[in-house]
Amino acid sequence: MKYLERRKVEALVFLALVSIFFGVLGHYMGTRNLLSTIMNTAHSLLLNTVFYLMSITVLAGAFGQLLIEFGVVRLLEMLFAPLMRPLFRLPGVASLAALMTFFSDNPAIISLSEDKNYSSYFKRHELISLTNFGTAFGMGLIVITFMAGKGFFSASLIGFLGAVVGAMISTRLMQYLIKDEELHKTYFPSVAHEEKIKLKSEGSVGLRFINSILDGGKLGVDIGLSIIPGVLIISTIIMIITYGPIDPKIGYQGLAFEGVPILPKFASYFSFFFKILFGFKSPEAIAFPITSLGSVGAALSLIPSFLERQIIGANEIAVFTAIGMCWSGFLSTHTAMLDSLGYRELTSKALLSHTVGGIFAGIFAHYSFLLFNLIIN
Repeated sequence: MKYLERRKVEALVFLALVSIFFGVLGHYMGTRNLLSTIMNTAHSLLLNTVFYLMSITVLAGAFGQLLIEFGVVRLLEMLFAPLMRPLFRLPGVASLAALMTFFSDNPAIISLSEDKNYSSYFKRHELISLTNFGTAFGMGLIVITFMAGKGFFSASLIGFLGAVVGAMISTRLMQYLIKDEELHKTYFPSVAHEEKIKLKSEGSVGLRFINSILDGGKLGVDIGLSIIPGVLIISTIIMIITYGPIDPKIGYQGLAFEGVPILPKFASYFSFFFKILFGFKSPEAIAFPITSLGSVGAALSLIPSFLERQIIGANEIAVFTAIGMCWSGFLSTHTAMLDSLGYRELTSKALLSHTVGGIFAGIFAHYSFLLFNLIIN
């Protein structure tokens, strides 16, 4: 009975919140314009943003698979391994986690953590913090390629450095928060260490090349398809509470990307802090970090309209790259990985650590961009 009563209360609360949300939007925009705007915005995002993003994910997936197939990732792992312990307090093989998520997406960190051969290199508290470390680089190649394709190559690289700083803060903070969990005394069962992850295949060079680009491209298609719900649902909702009418003199016309600017109004109360922390010149820019919490692919879909409306510049791109990579929809990944490891109760600490890490990633990117501009000018 208690369960049924709770479900009834949840249903009533949900209906009340949905009614208030769409009631307010419908009051300002008109019901017909609101429905038309939602459909037109989703349609425009699908045609002009999702397919553009999918083309990037396919190419990036093929390129990433080539790097894995022909040993470049192994080489990078050896080069970066000496930095893992002093920067992140992780064993050298942790660099593979960053590389795998950078060239693909966050789910790669889950498959790595479940590999007993790989996890045997870690103490338990290190493996748990690997969630924070690996997800800080999720879809990194795609994010950087997207930003560079918009003409912001230097800003995207500064953002990448910000993501590294965010990963360091998030990982170390997570390790600090779980230091009293008695995890540091326990190791996972030891196994042979000849090969951490099977990254080699058989066949001629030509065949391996063809198979790599096809398999990588297929993975890119899967990633591109997986971001569609986030882009169409999350981005549409964010946009209709971010922008006003296209032409204020005419009013609402039911066009794509119209809405009621609730989010900028709320953000304007804290614009001073956003200006100090991230250098945002418009309160609408806060929509990107908020969207990145759920899906960095959806957040990227905001960039074209931001640029068209001249809401953002190179500084914001650097900050967006840092926060987008560091957060990259981490809410679901952290929950899934810690659940698979049997430490679901530590999820809140992991989420808190990564939230802080993403904020500092954006701060570092902003002030690094200012320093970069000062040097080159």
